[in-house]
Amino acid sequence: MVKHWRVDREEKYEIVEKWFLKDLEMIDGKEADTDNPYFDMHFHKVYSMEAYSCASKYTFARTLNKLNAMYLKKDFKIVNFDDTYLNDDSFWSSTNRDFLVVMRVCFYASNLLCLSLCRFS
Repeated sequence: MVKHWRVDREEKYEIVEKWFLKDLEMIDGKEADTDNPYFDMHFHKVYSMEAYSCASKYTFARTLNKLNAMYLKKDFKIVNFDDTYLNDDSFWSSTNRDFLVVMRVCFYASNLLCLSLCRFS
């Protein structure tokens, strides 16, 4: 965990606490249905955390999941997260697919606009 603060124009960072991925037992997103940045990390003790945003919370969980899959391959629980945004193979996943999401939304919006302007007899 890093503490961040700004002094004039300079940003300062201080390492406050370190954890090992091998000791992480579970990440609890608390509420999968709401847009909140809060989550719990379960080690030998439970740490309540707040991410910058809900999107950054999901990015953090995806990153830990990938690191676990690449290096540890241990049983790692991620609970109370929406699987649609958590899985990398999902179309709506934000990792490097933001452009595709925007393109699809624009495509549907243009179709709706065309349909609304068409006259049906």
